[in-house]
Amino acid sequence: MSRKHPIISVTGSSGAGTTTVKHTFDQIFRREGITPVTIEGDAFHRFNRAEMKAELAARLAAGDETFSHFSLEANVLGELEAIFREYGETGSGRTRHYVHDDKEAARWGTPPGEFTPWAPFEEGSDLLFYEGLHGAVKTDTLDIAGEADLKIGVVPVINLEWIQKIHRDRALRGYTTEAVTDTILRRMHAYAHVICPQFTETDINFQRVPVVDTSNPFIARWIPTADESLVVIRFRSPRGIDFAYLTQMIHGSWMSRANSIVIPGNKLDLAMQLILTPLILRLVDQARRA
Repeated sequence: MSRKHPIISVTGSSGAGTTTVKHTFDQIFRREGITPVTIEGDAFHRFNRAEMKAELAARLAAGDETFSHFSLEANVLGELEAIFREYGETGSGRTRHYVHDDKEAARWGTPPGEFTPWAPFEEGSDLLFYEGLHGAVKTDTLDIAGEADLKIGVVPVINLEWIQKIHRDRALRGYTTEAVTDTILRRMHAYAHVICPQFTETDINFQRVPVVDTSNPFIARWIPTADESLVVIRFRSPRGIDFAYLTQMIHGSWMSRANSIVIPGNKLDLAMQLILTPLILRLVDQARRA
């Protein structure tokens, strides 16, 4: 952790809503005149698309049915930890991009399924912003969580996460429900052992909870909307959080525990703006003073 070069880490699995959260952060950065350097979790996958397909086949042939992008060994997390540490110490580092589709290929000049070359960060940033799967990992050999100054978890209840993944993969990737279900099952071991423990390390968690029936996510015909959801916001340390102000400003919200507030799903962006803006400004102000 560094007063001079702060790091914000947003952690959540695919389909959890981290992209929406990133949009909110972008709004705050733009409005407050903050210059971030952004890195994506995909940049730290160990394998490109063809290599990952071959690695999956080899693992399955060897009887390992748990390997996925969620797995620690499927990513170069030592590199991510080192970059967090380097940025905290010097304000410099490097990153690359994983190219998902033809649109990104045209932007980056790299074929889909490949990585762009590693490139140094642009100079003059106020903070480092990470969004991905592993931004709060802490194991016997890794402490990525310990390098970040503000850690945000974005996690829907698991049935909702499955519904979102099924719908996204069928619509955007042409997968069958059965194929997506197989992927979900394969990821469960790493989800329990790699993804979930990170939400104990985060400073604030935003958990979306549908208030409609999602008891069988594999036949759900549509994704529950924001109006059909609540969001539970949990603060690891509630000291200094003005809950009375938040419940007054966010219509329909209430406290469910001494460190938690529940809000209507369609108030998520407002809640993030109210909660995160002063925290980000404090980090940046401390950095500029340092």
